[in-house]
Amino acid sequence: QVQLVESGGGLVQAGGSLRLSCAASGSMFSFNVMGWYRQAPGKQRELVACMSRGGSTNYAGTIKGRFTISRDNAKNTVFLQMNSLKPEDTAVYYCNADLRAGLGCWGDYWGQGTQVTVSS
Repeated sequence: QVQLVESGGGLVQAGGSLRLSCAASGSMFSFNVMGWYRQAPGKQRELVACMSRGGSTNYAGTIKGRFTISRDNAKNTVFLQMNSLKPEDTAVYYCNADLRAGLGCWGDYWGQGTQVTVSS
């Protein structure tokens, strides 16, 4: 069974930085898309960024260039570097991935989530 495990969340003050990691396992095949979503209390889950195996990226406009997604295909790991964090970035961040191609950023597999809390 495919498993995605996030790490790196925590409490950070506004303006600080944090790097999230997601390690994928349980598949004989490489993941076509890997990415990050977030969900704040009372709000819908929203895309943060995603990246294809070939390196194409898609970012949510709301982050305004503050975040950077990267991945290490050999290690089946995707990262999210978050800079200039704001209180409104507070959410549970979920790793997302899919083995299929051409489906956009919303994949079938989800991690358990990691909490990111940004204080004022």
